[in-house]
Amino acid sequence: MSEEHLQLRPTDRPPRPVNKKMRLKEQGGLSAGLMLAPSLIFLCVCSIYPFIWIFRYITYNYDGIPAHTRFTGMRNITTMLSDAKFWGSVGTTFEYAALKLVFIIPLALIMAVLLNQKLKGSSFFRGVFFMPTVISSSISGMIFTFIFATGNGVLNGILKNAGIINQPIGWLTDTSIVMMAVIIMSVWAGFGNYMLYFVTGMTSISEDVYESSRIDGANGVQTFFHITLPMLAPVLKVVLMLAITGAFKDYEAIMVLTNGGPGTRTNVMFLYIYNLIFGTGSNATRQIGYGALLSLVAAVIVGAVTIIYNTVAKKLDDVV
Repeated sequence: MSEEHLQLRPTDRPPRPVNKKMRLKEQGGLSAGLMLAPSLIFLCVCSIYPFIWIFRYITYNYDGIPAHTRFTGMRNITTMLSDAKFWGSVGTTFEYAALKLVFIIPLALIMAVLLNQKLKGSSFFRGVFFMPTVISSSISGMIFTFIFATGNGVLNGILKNAGIINQPIGWLTDTSIVMMAVIIMSVWAGFGNYMLYFVTGMTSISEDVYESSRIDGANGVQTFFHITLPMLAPVLKVVLMLAITGAFKDYEAIMVLTNGGPGTRTNVMFLYIYNLIFGTGSNATRQIGYGALLSLVAAVIVGAVTIIYNTVAKKLDDVV
């Protein structure tokens, strides 16, 4: 047989071996892309596009009506630099965030330690303490409006019936105590969420470590400070970051409870911006362009606080 007959035709050549790993990798990438697509679309529509839209109007005087839009150049920036109400709201936000963190983190940690003792009914109380976190912020504000009302409020009624007070306390009208009323509402509405974070972190700590400490004669306080707290440090760092950013962005419940009052005592940063953009509160007209600029400034402030916290936390980790 000739050499030409021994050669295989192209159609008769054996097929190349299929790389199954490559095919599975391509199929996995396609599946992951399809699953991520709805979230990416939602992110672009609800986060990225509005952020770009804000940049569009920071140099305009815009009240929501296109015909009234006027280019103002740097006027919004100069107004922002001299806006005493805005910078006052920034100071109020820092005060509110600091007070909230001082109370909510220790309370969440203490309740997590108590509920992690595997006592009877601990699961029930976990659900009870977590329940306020699923309630809308507006509903939380309405609940505490009834509690802190001066005339017929629940709290004043309890205190008066117990003989503790003779005259109703203006929880929401007295500038010296209204911030504490707001803090109480915020702690009630949020500490259950952080409590569950701590409980989850504690469940990852081996029981053998606690058994060894008991054998060595350590009491509950020593066990907490020398075992639980150090081993809970990674969770605590994350919880603190979430609590800080959440406190700086709070405004919905405060808007319902006090609407920034009395005066501007509880007028936090994002509530002031909300009133500017929607023309509510003491603002008769909407100032969307100026509000857009303040939104960017507020985002920069929150970002700067987060960066400072992460830097300090990292240095502390290096020292430890």
